[in-house]
Amino acid sequence: MKQFKIFLLLLITGITTAFAQQADTAALSTIINKTKKLATEQPIEKVYLHFDKPYYAVADTVWFKAYVTTTHNFPSELSKIVYVEMYNQVDSLVQTVKLPVKNSVAYGNMPLSMNNYKQGNYYIRAYTLWMLNSSPDYFFNKSILIGEAIDKELVTNISYNNVAADKGIKTTARIQFKDINKKPLANKTVNWRIFHNYDVFTRGKGTTDANGYLTVTVTSKAGEPITKGSIVADVSLSEKNLASATFNLKQNLEKVDFQFFPEGGELLADVPNQIGFKAVGTNGLGIDVKGSILDEQNTEVVPFASSFAGIGSFYFTPAAGKKYKARYTLKDGSTQTIDLPAAQQEGIGIQVQHNVTDIINLRILTNAGYFEKNKDKTFYLVGQNTNNVCYGATLSLKSQVVNAKISKENFPSGIAQFTLFNENKEPISERLVFVLHKNALNIAAKADLPQYKPRQKVKLSLDAKSKEQPVAGDFSVSVVDEQKVPFDEDNETTILSSLLLTSDLKGYVEKPNYYFNKTDDKKLADLDRLMLTQGYRRFSYKNIMDNKYPEVFLLPEQGISISGTLRDLTGMPVKKGIMRMMVTGKPISAETVTSNVGVFHFNNLVFPDSSQVVVTARYNPNYTNLMIMLDGIPSAAKGTNLRWADERENIDTLLSSYLTNSQKQYRFMRTLKEVEIKGSVIKKASYRDYPALSGLSPIPDRSIDAAMLTGCSSVLDCLKALTGSFTYDFNEQKFYVSRDYNTGSRIPASIFLNGMPVDAVALGNLNGGEVESIELFLSDPLGTIDRTYNTKGVIVVNVKKAPKGEKISKQEFLDMIPKKYEAKYSPMGYSKQREFYSPKYLPNAPVTNNDLRTTIYWNPKVITDEKGNTSLEFYNADGKGTYKVVVEGFDKNGNVARTVLRYSVK
Repeated sequence: MKQFKIFLLLLITGITTAFAQQADTAALSTIINKTKKLATEQPIEKVYLHFDKPYYAVADTVWFKAYVTTTHNFPSELSKIVYVEMYNQVDSLVQTVKLPVKNSVAYGNMPLSMNNYKQGNYYIRAYTLWMLNSSPDYFFNKSILIGEAIDKELVTNISYNNVAADKGIKTTARIQFKDINKKPLANKTVNWRIFHNYDVFTRGKGTTDANGYLTVTVTSKAGEPITKGSIVADVSLSEKNLASATFNLKQNLEKVDFQFFPEGGELLADVPNQIGFKAVGTNGLGIDVKGSILDEQNTEVVPFASSFAGIGSFYFTPAAGKKYKARYTLKDGSTQTIDLPAAQQEGIGIQVQHNVTDIINLRILTNAGYFEKNKDKTFYLVGQNTNNVCYGATLSLKSQVVNAKISKENFPSGIAQFTLFNENKEPISERLVFVLHKNALNIAAKADLPQYKPRQKVKLSLDAKSKEQPVAGDFSVSVVDEQKVPFDEDNETTILSSLLLTSDLKGYVEKPNYYFNKTDDKKLADLDRLMLTQGYRRFSYKNIMDNKYPEVFLLPEQGISISGTLRDLTGMPVKKGIMRMMVTGKPISAETVTSNVGVFHFNNLVFPDSSQVVVTARYNPNYTNLMIMLDGIPSAAKGTNLRWADERENIDTLLSSYLTNSQKQYRFMRTLKEVEIKGSVIKKASYRDYPALSGLSPIPDRSIDAAMLTGCSSVLDCLKALTGSFTYDFNEQKFYVSRDYNTGSRIPASIFLNGMPVDAVALGNLNGGEVESIELFLSDPLGTIDRTYNTKGVIVVNVKKAPKGEKISKQEFLDMIPKKYEAKYSPMGYSKQREFYSPKYLPNAPVTNNDLRTTIYWNPKVITDEKGNTSLEFYNADGKGTYKVVVEGFDKNGNVARTVLRYSVK
């Protein structure tokens, strides 16, 4: 394994005593050793997911490979389990998969079932339990668009215009409706409703014009903009056919967040400063700006202009005691003015001269006032990557400028953070520098032919090299039909943009792969400007110097484990008790003995998800007098989309090519239309069957019927996905009314199962086939339930009624009663592994069906040999045009790489 050495330099001009040199070196060693302690005891772990394609349709399967890395992106040997979660736009968890990690990688998939998914913006996040010790900002996070092609009746497009009005915001939404053949739906009646905080805010009715357009207008209340609202439109296609469309509604006025970021942290008077700036709109995306710095007499001092994504930089020498402002102009011609930060008359800072060589040209710059007060004092310069110190130097301030040339070979690829400390070991200035080693790992992908025919075999060879030498590596390969799956390469989330850049930065980075896609001098300069303007705070040096290290709550997971305590009925722990664990219906079992304090552990278990696990103390004397108390299972807090600026509204338009193909691909998957059957009415289970719930509203706020729960193995998991009205808190394991939860309220909802109050965990063992309906009530009008249980909101789960005359025996009844000496539950197991289907075609074989695949080939298990070579074979689909091959992966030394190859099919 390659190690990056710490370079300790003593940069002292003039004559000093040996004692002073030893003291200075000891102080620098203290800084380094305290940082090294953090890196050693709490190594950083990262997760990156490579997907087979950038977006999907309902009924697709999401294929992905997880790469788990640690310090300097070396393959991680810490965690053996990775979690991958899918969330919808209102931050409700839709699906979770738990995957075993072997050799620092894992393979997974997520079927996008019609029961759980609909068209919209989703996001995926991935993490290990070890990563829960730090901020969720460092989890893997990626926005995913999912379109709808099955039973589709409407194609829509919407645009918004927000203006200030009556202390509120007036939004005009212009919506176009088309049929499945993209023909405008003219003169159609549309009933629409606008929801705000999950309640109907207003409603209306209109008729589309000749081009299928309808205008909807809403004005928010003063001081209460609709930030998480929606427009639901019901279009009358015919007398009996009604089609619905839902659009997100976010009210905001067009404002620009313009910020300045002086290099090193402070603007210094009377010396040249580089100042980074960033202009961001209310949609979270950068805005192009240009302008000038003006002095107190409104005289232009220096012009500036953004370079990429609203980010730019300029050099400026402010005079002591003077005030400056920036006047900038937007694309629409509007002009705004903002004050510059005040220049410090006494200060010191780190500056870096950007270049494309293998040297970091760094200098420590002070103004005259600071220099006079700190002349000959000792300072310390430390450079680190992912909490690991790669460079350290001691310097004595003999002049206003101290230069250092630092080899980039000291650092791995990624973000290098340089911090300047004063003689008291206090951090006083910081600067980020991005290091990119172009030859660290390169993958050459080559197809055997320059051009192919549909269904023809493709032979692909890979050649991996590190610094021109062959290297063994672990890779994943995706091939898509680019005519059906077009996508902006700059906007991709890649192994380079994730592991080297965004995984170490807080905040949103727009189009992260722009910096790595055909990197040139301009993009490297733009990347350096990003370093000037983006936050980087994995830890606080001040806290580290004060020996205040971050707390560790969870250890790296080595496998599935079940733990708890065995007690007698008096509550006393039982030592040396025999405990057995079994998985119902599978030849999986384990046995252990409790410790002196009654604690038991079953470690390194392997069982599939949705399994019922039984933990029993039955094999002890007097076991009926024993009880088992299982430990809770740690989980991440509710997710939020860190890349919400990637969300898109007009999915029908953006994914037009893809969804047109999906309509053909899934033409056989049609849901049954409603059929009216006349006959006697069979009374179904309802909350009305239970007197204790009679005070609820006559009509639930929402009902989930049995059809929506088809195939659901855990009602708890499905309920999390199917309701946006309630939010599930994983730490508390309770449901909350979403509109209250989002405002900070933590009063849980009550849950009733067949009229009996239960907790959310009780729904985990219930499968969808047993449930008649779930009725959701956002409020309790009479307040009887809320007062009795100290809750707010009611979830009623109705189990299907047993046929009349069905009886059970006494023993069957006793078996239904929970036993304290035995625990039956369904912990999350490993998700089911599936193989990607890749057809094989014989030459001149008759064509019996259309091959409409969008992902032509997906292989997450590509390993190059010691010579860096491997080869693959697959068959094209029927699509003609350009096919795109993406290869990503890493080697054992922490070098990551991505390559893209395109070939033609005619």
